[in-house]
Amino acid sequence: MALAPPRLDPPPAVRGGQASGVKFRRALVLMLMTLVLPGSAQLAAGRKETGRIALRIWLGLIATVVVLFLLGMVFSSFVFWLMSNTFVLGVVRIVLMVMAVGWAYLFIDAWRIGDPLALRQKQRLAMVGINGVLCFAVAGSLLFASHVVGVQKDFMSAMFTNGVATNAHAGRYNVLLLGGDSGADRWGLRPDSLSVASIDAATGETVLFGLPRNMLNFPFPKGSVMGQQFPGGYTCGNTCELNSLATWAADHKGLFKGYRNPGVEATKEGVEGITGLKINYYAMVNLQGFQKLVDAVGGVTLNVRDSIPIGGIGAPVSGHIKPGKRKLNGFQTLWFARSRVAADDYSRMARQKCVMNAMLQQLSPQKVVLNFEKIAKASEALITTDLPQSEVDHFMELSLKARSQPIRTVSFVPPMISTGNPDIDKIHATVQRAIDRSEGKKSAKKPTQASKPAPVDTSTTGGSIGNLKQGYAANQATDLSSAC
Repeated sequence: MALAPPRLDPPPAVRGGQASGVKFRRALVLMLMTLVLPGSAQLAAGRKETGRIALRIWLGLIATVVVLFLLGMVFSSFVFWLMSNTFVLGVVRIVLMVMAVGWAYLFIDAWRIGDPLALRQKQRLAMVGINGVLCFAVAGSLLFASHVVGVQKDFMSAMFTNGVATNAHAGRYNVLLLGGDSGADRWGLRPDSLSVASIDAATGETVLFGLPRNMLNFPFPKGSVMGQQFPGGYTCGNTCELNSLATWAADHKGLFKGYRNPGVEATKEGVEGITGLKINYYAMVNLQGFQKLVDAVGGVTLNVRDSIPIGGIGAPVSGHIKPGKRKLNGFQTLWFARSRVAADDYSRMARQKCVMNAMLQQLSPQKVVLNFEKIAKASEALITTDLPQSEVDHFMELSLKARSQPIRTVSFVPPMISTGNPDIDKIHATVQRAIDRSEGKKSAKKPTQASKPAPVDTSTTGGSIGNLKQGYAANQATDLSSAC
């Protein structure tokens, strides 16, 4: 009878090493399962109830995201509504925080199910490190997203009012843009920059109307507060300039009962009388806050055509912005927009329009997302507006549409208009013609000087193409980008 060969069993140390390796791989798989499909590790390990609850929640969230994504693809306005509704933002913030805590718990539970005490010391340390990295990466990302959503919610609450929305006038929203210095004796008084953005309610195509701050002798709409006080128009001499309306209203607040900002209301009525447009909303821009906004987005690229002085007009010139296509920081951009040394108000108005155009074209959605918290904080110090929260989603959509289209500009400045004795009928006709052209309509009105193309002469004055006699290209342009 032949003898069976001896059985060669591996030594105990070898058998223990193989078992430990299998357990280590199993523990790793449980971690990866939790990362890819939260709850699946618990289901595989026998913790059926915990796994089912986690999977149902996860699949429900995925289904919700897919539905929202499909709705956003079909109805783009739905996305902007989600981004601007404070209740929805509050719910999303809570959901993200709960997800962060729940997912971290599942990682820790998967680590426990992996039986770390049965592993070798190096394997246990590796599992602790992997679990820590996964917990930190996933939960940290969710908590950061929750923070960003919270910033957006606070920004919406702080920036926009709960006022009543107004309908578009003849298919357009007209927004009064005011710019002025901050400070206890300056904020909200005598704005240095006045423009009206007339925005097509359907396409977002924008016409920017510029008004000189020193305009005199203009009317107010009938029935308005200022119209009742000045039935013959604002014709009280050189002190009655357009930008003095805010100061006048501040001294006569009793006449503006029911208005939150008498200075803005008086200025709005003056602009309505000059342009013939009914203003829907206003935005007051604090120039110092504007500096912070430009810094928050990493600067703005502008074509600096002449050396632009920094300072001057009551203060020494402290430096210059050198010519060339340059990326300017907030401080430089602010002085590019407001410098008046070796220039006039009208060339400065042209430069300001170039800054507006650059901000619109360069402030991409990606840049906003990457710098959102800085932008939100800067914007709270930058803008005061009466735009209600209910309209924010619509205007967000219009702003994206406007980025893909040229901006037309018309400014009521010399040589087209005498700011000391403006032809109001001519201004009204010019406004209507510019709007008609932006909408592709043919105007029946006789062309005036405003219909002339931008000067072909590329010589510059005060950093703007053109001069006072012939006009500045950026003030009268069918495509503002080409005039800057």
